[in-house]
Amino acid sequence: MFVVYLILTVQTNTSYEAKISSAACPARAPLSTPKNLSDKGRSVNFFFPFHPHHTYSAKMSDTVPVLRKVLTSESEPLARRFRALFSLKHVACLVPPTEDSLPAIEAIAAGFASPSALLKHELAYCLGQTKNIESVPYLKHVVNDTEEDAMCRHEAAEALGALGYEDSLDLLKRLRDDEKELDIIRETCDIAVDRIIWENSEAKKAEQLKPSDFGSIDPAPPMPLKSSEPCIPDLEQTLLDTKLPLFQRYRAMFGLRDLASPPDLPTAVDAVNALAKGLKDPSALFRHEVAFVFGQLCHPASIPSLTASLSDLSEAGMVRHEAAEALGSLGDEEGVEETLKKFLNDHDEVVRDSVIVALDMAEFEKNGETQYALMPDSAAPVAAA
Repeated sequence: MFVVYLILTVQTNTSYEAKISSAACPARAPLSTPKNLSDKGRSVNFFFPFHPHHTYSAKMSDTVPVLRKVLTSESEPLARRFRALFSLKHVACLVPPTEDSLPAIEAIAAGFASPSALLKHELAYCLGQTKNIESVPYLKHVVNDTEEDAMCRHEAAEALGALGYEDSLDLLKRLRDDEKELDIIRETCDIAVDRIIWENSEAKKAEQLKPSDFGSIDPAPPMPLKSSEPCIPDLEQTLLDTKLPLFQRYRAMFGLRDLASPPDLPTAVDAVNALAKGLKDPSALFRHEVAFVFGQLCHPASIPSLTASLSDLSEAGMVRHEAAEALGSLGDEEGVEETLKKFLNDHDEVVRDSVIVALDMAEFEKNGETQYALMPDSAAPVAAA
């Protein structure tokens, strides 16, 4: 999964003026680190960087069909299709929704016809970030399709949890309790059920949560604050306790994430090292989420663990692919690009595809470019001005 940040001011129902902050780190990246400028709109999993000193105008109603065409074309390079997706995601996530929100959601959903598991799982993730009930039917269809790739079904179930609508509970509980279902699906649905229940609970209102640098809707909220002094050993203990519910362990995971951002926090390296121990967990779902969090953090201390996960050919594809994407977000660090290139011909298609996209992002990072997306007015790759 990747990330995108963009600040827009609405001029009319169909025209938006983009006063852009530049950003460089993907994967639900933090809102304020040396690699990112402040922005409150979530969209991480690659950035929507634009030139910070230019203003762009675009009629989204004219652009969404063009972006949809790029996204759904199997003849387009995968990296370009991802850039189109991130552009559509921004439109779909605008608050309040505009007349272009539904067409953008429909355009994203149209991509589910693709054979690419990597692309489809990212589509599901993006729909889960929209806070829009119109995304629910598309996600339910993917979750219910037992012929669909398991990674895509997992992401769709997680997205239903992120949206938080209680009418998704029956489906998620049924899959959670189905002993014939894959572990990844059952575990994801278990977490999604707990998240929806938490989202709609009185307990949520009473919790005091540490303000997060991240604008993403995560599978679980961070642990509530118990004192002014965060305790990494306690969070690590919860993270690694396989007897605890996954939702509780995920809360510890995202609590540790927030203690590692920005990267110069005194707690950052210790939090990253604690998270890295989660890459040895027996659950592939859990390991993949740790790798995803590392992609958000863009912390150099995570590189050895991510490299080890990607290099382990016996590791689950969903974990290795997430490790590849996370390394792509660290593409300006020494040796990362060379590591990724070793896996361009990997035996696992989702890993190969992830490396292609990760290298595209690594090139963006290495060159210090300020643009990563398709500009709304042309749907052409943006070049730094």
